[in-house]
Amino acid sequence: MRSKLFVPGTRPELFAKALGSAADGVCFDLEDAVSESRKGEARDAVRQLLLQGGGTAASGKTVIVRVNAMDTPHFAEDIAAVAQPGVHLINIPKPESAAHVRSAVEAIERAERTNGVGTPIGLLLNIEAPAALRTAAELALAHPRVAGLQLGLGDLFEPLGIARREPAAIQQAMFAVRMAAGEAGVYAYDGAFADIRDADGFRAEAMLARNLGFLGKTCIHPSQIAIANEVFRPTDEEIAHACKVVEAARTADAGGVGAYVVDGKMIDMPFVIRARAIVASARSLGLLPG
Repeated sequence: MRSKLFVPGTRPELFAKALGSAADGVCFDLEDAVSESRKGEARDAVRQLLLQGGGTAASGKTVIVRVNAMDTPHFAEDIAAVAQPGVHLINIPKPESAAHVRSAVEAIERAERTNGVGTPIGLLLNIEAPAALRTAAELALAHPRVAGLQLGLGDLFEPLGIARREPAAIQQAMFAVRMAAGEAGVYAYDGAFADIRDADGFRAEAMLARNLGFLGKTCIHPSQIAIANEVFRPTDEEIAHACKVVEAARTADAGGVGAYVVDGKMIDMPFVIRARAIVASARSLGLLPG
């Protein structure tokens, strides 16, 4: 999921366009993009889309719904409405503890039973508060349904007076989330970049996230999708090198060799793991034969 496009739940006229876009995933938002007075309207609109099923399934995209936080009066109704067949992930904002994550899973499990969901829905947890950043690994390890951690820099920085575009702060926050995700064996996903006119700024932040091992980046405007897809696509050079490493690993394993050289670089298991991930990504994108 190189790119994930946000769509406000109050804009059903945009649902089909989002599902037909080049984004790898679509996130229907019931939280920040929806005013308090329209929460019910947004919830009903997204529920109707999910109940129709065909549009979301035919899109081939990762389908995500961002619900309201657990400490709001909307959370329970959101989960009951949107834990439907065809939803891959529920995005949980502002998780406060591992117990909160487990409570969210229990609510989702109840809704799945009621709504006839056969495939368990995963969780994408937002890391957007100091305590969540400090305990990110605990949150990610709270339940096997946690699929990834998503960094929310606006919510994290603004209340603390940290400049949203401060490179050192961004890099440290990204690194902390990536390490926490790595400890838990889940992916790290980058958040939104609000200035839709600044394509260069979006690209630079996406490149930093890619270099720190993030899976992809959130898009709040269709114009950002192509940039995210390009940045998080493995390059032709990376794919070619990874294929060589994977093939060399097969030969080395057969011969009982632990370390060897590919393209002048010493290779051992950490590099093989990375190469296999690149090859898998390339195949999923249709850049290599199956």
